[in-house]
Amino acid sequence: MDAAPAPPSRGAGLLLGLGLGGFVDGIVLHQILQWHHMVSDTAGNPVTTVAGLEVNTMADGFFHIAAWLLVLAGSVVTIAHWQQGRLAPSWSYHFGLVIAGWGVFNVVEGLVDHHLLGVHHVRDDLGAPLSWDLGFLAFGALLVAAGWWLHGRGAASLRRTHPANT
Repeated sequence: MDAAPAPPSRGAGLLLGLGLGGFVDGIVLHQILQWHHMVSDTAGNPVTTVAGLEVNTMADGFFHIAAWLLVLAGSVVTIAHWQQGRLAPSWSYHFGLVIAGWGVFNVVEGLVDHHLLGVHHVRDDLGAPLSWDLGFLAFGALLVAAGWWLHGRGAASLRRTHPANT
């Protein structure tokens, strides 16, 4: 008798969420809205000079490489688990983790870059008001909670349909 397939992993969804959350931040806040860049609140790299903007653009590029590597890692984990014959996650199981991973990205990035290091804030273009940084953290916490709730619904469904796998 064959063993039941292993349940889906949480790792792939969380990695994809971390990377995609980084892309949302970098593309929307850095490039489209231009509210801040990676080191836009450092004294030596003002975005009001060409030299400062060059440094910030390069730092944003390294940030995007890190986000891309997280998405790549999530994709590699997904393929490895398919090859191992694991159960496929349901939509709510998987996208709950992606949303939670995005929220974890926001919370960690917000705490580290906005508060601990102070290299940029959500709205450097407005003089870095604290309310925007706190709102970013609250949004991240909301994403974690909503994503984990959605994931929990998918996990409960998996337990009902495949009790031998959980």
